[in-house]
Amino acid sequence: MIITFLGTSAANAYPEPFCRCDNCERARELGGPSIRKRSSVLIDDDLLIDLGPDIMTASNMHGCPLTNVRYCLQTHAHADHLDPSHFLSRSPGFGVVGAPRLDFYASGGSLKKTSELLERDCAPHGFLDPRSGEKLNMMVHQIGALDSFNVGPYKVTAFAANHDEMVESLLYAVEKEGQCIFYGTDTATLPEDTWRGFHTHGLRFDIVILDHTYGPDEPGSDHLSARQLIEHAARLREEGLLAEGGRVLATHIAHEGNPPHPELAEFALANGYEIAYDGLQI
Repeated sequence: MIITFLGTSAANAYPEPFCRCDNCERARELGGPSIRKRSSVLIDDDLLIDLGPDIMTASNMHGCPLTNVRYCLQTHAHADHLDPSHFLSRSPGFGVVGAPRLDFYASGGSLKKTSELLERDCAPHGFLDPRSGEKLNMMVHQIGALDSFNVGPYKVTAFAANHDEMVESLLYAVEKEGQCIFYGTDTATLPEDTWRGFHTHGLRFDIVILDHTYGPDEPGSDHLSARQLIEHAARLREEGLLAEGGRVLATHIAHEGNPPHPELAEFALANGYEIAYDGLQI
């Protein structure tokens, strides 16, 4: 599998366009990997995790067209991870030619929120009605924590996040041809049910991607901090959940306590993990 990071920032991008803090000002000066769009990843060329607000720009900037995307795993329906206007803009009604049918997977809470956001655009049937799916060239699948299911050539297992319960946030393990990835954002400290689920499903991860919203000197809250990520990485290794040569990468990086990329990458290297950046391919 090839992972392409389309965006690696938290909700307000990095640098925060309205902010004059030292981190944002230095990120503007440095450019390059210190400039981050809202978080999303592309696996191979056909599986997207999060239909985020910046994927159009990311696709063009990083030379990875989304023309083959057949599947989307949605972590949750917060605005920095889901821009429902993309359902419209990728549809035949917007003149799109050749886009494959999209299978969209999300929790019940996130689908309810998405349906509310698209109430006008999908009238009179509603987003969840199969007739709207035909119009939008897509099919909606409701999933829940600890569900395992096949998505084309991938086996996917969903796990509960420690995040907004109203939208039932999910995290995902993706397996293909003996390789396994875990995508873990947005979440605070992982629930124990999720840790147990890793073992129940017999998972060992080659790549683990974790939330890193807050920096080394910031406390975690509804998201992980750098120190909490380090603790999670240590537990993954202690419990044998990280494959030999497995890597832990950080994403969903906010300007709050996280310095620009070169300094943050140096901190991560000294603590046994890596900092993802926009356009990075693994």
